[in-house]
Amino acid sequence: MAVTIKRAALIVGFLGALSFAFGVVAENKKPAAGTPISGKGVVICKYPSDPSVVLGYLSVAFLILSSSAGYWSLFYPYKGKSVPHSVLFQSTSFFVFFNIALFTGGLAAALLLWPTITEQLHLSRNVHHNLATECPTAKTGLLGGGAFVSLDSALFWLVALMLADNAREDHFDEVEGEQPQSEYHVKGVAV
Repeated sequence: MAVTIKRAALIVGFLGALSFAFGVVAENKKPAAGTPISGKGVVICKYPSDPSVVLGYLSVAFLILSSSAGYWSLFYPYKGKSVPHSVLFQSTSFFVFFNIALFTGGLAAALLLWPTITEQLHLSRNVHHNLATECPTAKTGLLGGGAFVSLDSALFWLVALMLADNAREDHFDEVEGEQPQSEYHVKGVAV
């Protein structure tokens, strides 16, 4: 089963959609706050059971897979023909979308990891010596925002893949145009 540009695009899009879905569900399942339970000189925060930490990490994992597949798909030698990287980066559009895809992937990872790690810390460090603690959770909206940026990242990888495919076709058209059409072709004059 050969890898085609369509298959690569489907893989990148599917993994990006999974990252988006897990991030949105993580945002929706995250509790607003925990319940403070006063003890002797401490406050223990009791949080309801929620899958937001696991879903947040799954969203990050699928983002990484989507970005890796997107990067890989740009430089893969389709039909056994590879293109020098310099040919791809000569296209200004490709260069711009490639960098936007990298940037949005990093931004999505930051927006997904920050609240996921914060939520995990709130759940594991739930004993506070400050008696005024209100049992906070991670900042609301970051997981959802990270999910949308993750989807954007996958879409930018797809645009970069389309631009790379165009540059690849142009390169092979030029290379094939330079070869003689017949074996008797001499310096522009067919014999």
